[in-house]
Amino acid sequence: MNVSDAVTSRYSCRAFLPTPVPEQTVRSILEAAARAPSGGNVQPWRVHALAGAKLEQLKALVRARPELLPRGEGAEYDIYPRDLKEPYETRRRQVGAALYQSIGVKREDRTGRYRQYARNFEFFGAPVGLLLFIDRSMGPPQWSDLGGYIQTVMLLAREHGLHTCGQEAWTHWHKTVYSLLDIPPNYILFCGLALGYADENAPINQWRAPRVPLDDFASFAGFGA
Repeated sequence: MNVSDAVTSRYSCRAFLPTPVPEQTVRSILEAAARAPSGGNVQPWRVHALAGAKLEQLKALVRARPELLPRGEGAEYDIYPRDLKEPYETRRRQVGAALYQSIGVKREDRTGRYRQYARNFEFFGAPVGLLLFIDRSMGPPQWSDLGGYIQTVMLLAREHGLHTCGQEAWTHWHKTVYSLLDIPPNYILFCGLALGYADENAPINQWRAPRVPLDDFASFAGFGA
């Protein structure tokens, strides 16, 4: 698969098959992704890959406390700015509406929305859950580097016929994650990443988030001068 095909075929998969992913495949993806660039080559990412009984243990801990949804234990960072301005707020609302429409959940159906939101903490049925951390001493440039690493993981997954879904929602269960995995206190959980084979027939995997036209976010000058 070439890079362009990996980019265009990638989407946030929210329904996976139970088909196992070999540990060696996960290792290969994570190792190759470390070629992602980072300022000063500091390579600020840290990854915990979970499968089998360990993954089930994490999911069970969250599943046992449904009364805490949707805020869980409280987020360690704001996933979105608290006053998200336009046009960003409209984009966020539109993609959320499309997601719930794909599974027949209406906006006023809070129970249905919470039920789907809780699927985040099942890694949407994926057989592998990745949890990605960064040292708390790092600044915005290193968080950007972590994002580049995550994107590289997503694209390499496509090369193996796998799909992914990034899940910043896991910040709401950081205490549980830290305790279960014995994470050193100097690390902060940034996100989870579901990894596995997509259930291509699942309705929630049938839609795609739109992108704004190029000229809405890019300008060009000096070409052909």
